[in-house]
Amino acid sequence: MKEDTAHRISVALGRSPADLLLTNAKVINTFTSEIEQANVAVSGDRIAGVGDYEQAAEVVDLEGRYLAPGFIDGHVHLESSMLHPAQYARAVVPHGVAGIVSDLHEIANVAGFAGIRYIMNWARRLPLELFLMVPSCVPATNLETAGACLTAEDIRTALRWKNVIGLGEMMNFPGVLAQDESVLAKLSSSHGQVVDGHAPSLKGKELNAYISAGIYSDHECVTYEEALEKLRRGMHIMIREGSSEKNLESLLPLVNDYTYQRCLFVVDDRSCADLVRDGDIDAVVRKAVRLGMAPVRAIQLATINPARYFCLQSMGAVSPGYYADMIVLNDLDSLKVDMVFHRGKLVARGGQPLFSQPGSDKGLSYTVHIKPFDISALRIPASRRDDPIIEVVPGQIITKKVKAEVKISGGQVVPDLERDILKLVVVERHQATGNIGRGLVKGFGLRKGALASSIAHDSHNIVAVGTNDHDIYAAVKEVERLGGGLVIANQGKVLSSLPLPIAGLLSDLPLEVVVSRLENLERTAREMGTKLTSPFATLSFLALPVIPELRLTDRGLVDVTEFRLLG
Repeated sequence: MKEDTAHRISVALGRSPADLLLTNAKVINTFTSEIEQANVAVSGDRIAGVGDYEQAAEVVDLEGRYLAPGFIDGHVHLESSMLHPAQYARAVVPHGVAGIVSDLHEIANVAGFAGIRYIMNWARRLPLELFLMVPSCVPATNLETAGACLTAEDIRTALRWKNVIGLGEMMNFPGVLAQDESVLAKLSSSHGQVVDGHAPSLKGKELNAYISAGIYSDHECVTYEEALEKLRRGMHIMIREGSSEKNLESLLPLVNDYTYQRCLFVVDDRSCADLVRDGDIDAVVRKAVRLGMAPVRAIQLATINPARYFCLQSMGAVSPGYYADMIVLNDLDSLKVDMVFHRGKLVARGGQPLFSQPGSDKGLSYTVHIKPFDISALRIPASRRDDPIIEVVPGQIITKKVKAEVKISGGQVVPDLERDILKLVVVERHQATGNIGRGLVKGFGLRKGALASSIAHDSHNIVAVGTNDHDIYAAVKEVERLGGGLVIANQGKVLSSLPLPIAGLLSDLPLEVVVSRLENLERTAREMGTKLTSPFATLSFLALPVIPELRLTDRGLVDVTEFRLLG
């Protein structure tokens, strides 16, 4: 380490040749918002200097193209890509992603520390930095059945691990407001470190109370007014644009000369298909520019701003002493990433990865454990005809709680296709409890068949939506047979599927195969009537009992506003 620093100083002084020299670069300065014409000298894995350097073992002439720091995604659940970590790196590194911040609470809710270590161990072998925010909500609530439990003591243990930088999103905001002892113990265990928030729709005194617990960010803002209040109260606003959560256009007016340093771009959840079609955080930057944001500012919100918030002192800028994580952009109009350097090594060019791929595996398999049941367990008795209905909000993960007269047949509540009211079920798959939550959902659009998935935030039981019990049952049983996955069934037969054998969340297949199979599933779902852009992503959030207004878990319907089970 001492020798590396001494050599870097010698390179910076111009006395020793650099290992890598990038010449004729237009360097985007994320500190001052300027663009500088300069050469950049790299020594080892860090930048030695920015200026008129000339000597190096390797010289790359950028011919007047733009050089920026690698992107940092400040809040992402990589599990939502459904990709093995090695394949995830193949998808995002060519798009200029140098680092991601994740709490890995999806796989943690299935497999606890074993799930977290599985992904972190793989990440160490890849040209991508994974910074862990220890998941604060495993399980997310007491309104569902999860596969693991992390206590305050567990959190204290994990906070000592390498590349662990704080406490992940505190989704149990009702627990914070109620001063729940276990919640407060988790917050206390992370005192002095970054604590991420999750506070959908909180305002006024409740928002004050939530922030007063030491929680200083939020990625759940949907409206400008909500984000402005949280910004005024001291929160960092994570402007989210994912596969099914699209808040960029509404929140972009929040960013101005006075506020931009407390705002950052995140994707939260992005499917593998979207990663390939549109990109990752780079796609958010491009969209922000199309909507009128200055390119350099948009880059700041995806580089130096997340680095500052998360105290990543050597990331987010092209500057002496900073890691040589850099991207080359052909222009500031398309913002297309051409070259990607990780720790001073070229790892992607022209949208293609240049790094070797370690083989994937089937670790964390056999995590689906369902108590045997027959089709009659899916019935909803007519006595429950007054239960509210979950209404999908297109382009958002919030839902509405609506009342409507339900259709009755044979003493049962049944789907009503004419009014787009379908059956929704959640089958517990961790402990074989036999729990099955049953309800109705409006706005999914299916005209026939059923969809089922072992991705069901946050506890990841099996969630299914359908037009009839026979197809719902067939789809759920196929997910069980696969050991996790996405399935479409019609007339009792499986039409399309994507196995997810790793914790029921991730595929062991190559990126291209996973994308192809997901696109086939989405195409089949559209042929069956849905108009939702990402039907399986939408389905996965219908079981999430920490986002208003109404959800379904394996224990039943949850009124999130009141944070209670409904009967």
